[in-house]
Amino acid sequence: MTLLETERVAVSPVRHRTTQRRRTGHGRAGYFFVAGYALLLLAFGVFPTGYSFYLALTNDRGQFTGLNQFVKVVQDYRFAPAFTHMLIYLVLWLVTLVVLVVLTAVILRSRVRPGTSALFRFLYYIPGALAGVASVLVWLFMLDPDVSPVSWLLTSMGLKTFAAVLAPGNLPLILMLIAFWTGAGGWMVVMYGALNNIPDEVLEAARMDGAGPWRTAWHIQIPMIRQWIVYMAIMAFATGTQLFVEPQLLQTASLGRVSPTWSPNQLAYVYAFQQGDFNGAAAISVVLLAVGLVAAGLLVARSNLFTLDEK
Repeated sequence: MTLLETERVAVSPVRHRTTQRRRTGHGRAGYFFVAGYALLLLAFGVFPTGYSFYLALTNDRGQFTGLNQFVKVVQDYRFAPAFTHMLIYLVLWLVTLVVLVVLTAVILRSRVRPGTSALFRFLYYIPGALAGVASVLVWLFMLDPDVSPVSWLLTSMGLKTFAAVLAPGNLPLILMLIAFWTGAGGWMVVMYGALNNIPDEVLEAARMDGAGPWRTAWHIQIPMIRQWIVYMAIMAFATGTQLFVEPQLLQTASLGRVSPTWSPNQLAYVYAFQQGDFNGAAAISVVLLAVGLVAAGLLVARSNLFTLDEK
């Protein structure tokens, strides 16, 4: 054995131990960073969910009642209208969000210069920096024909008073506008980033094959960011089922013209804090959780969201 080979044999165990120490250190650091999230998840996610199931399956004396709480809330005359309102709102919200966000991101990616696109992305994101309460207050100002800067538009639509604007039939559209104005900008930034991850060689090949901007977007760009679109739809659906602040503030501002149980979350709030029925409120929350999980499961299964790309 040469001298060089002898040195290699002697150094190899040392390098192996050093590598193992580094990997162990990195693993411990990973556990440390994950621990904070895990604690918050347990404290504000897992434990409240488990307690909700417990309340939904028992009565106010802690006695097991099976599905009685669910039967009670489903038979409530306010249950079906609240979930119908939420369904109409979700359809408007999801269709508008997916179509306009993806369309705007594609146009921004293909038509706007790189330096200018940063400005547009910043402008899109500004409304999302406002809290939900502040956004509703801004829209209350916009929707009042007496003070709105677009009062001429409201008047031309036959909406001459604030009460007419907040008619029950208009509420899903109004709430959709508030949600879109607040949340769409952030998703536009996400979709723009996803489009930027598409290799330029793929787009160049499409142009060489004679594909125009719209065919490129429909057949190449949108399919390649499909998983991001599905992720956006899942998160938007989950947010939409939790609708509470906006209709609650509209109900207060309209002096009772909007129903206090317009959304399922408002109905649960009434059950818990006006009727003192926390078990019924928990049953409504479990129903909302089930709706969200079923919708997310269907979207994930249909889109192969978590399928790894084969290389």
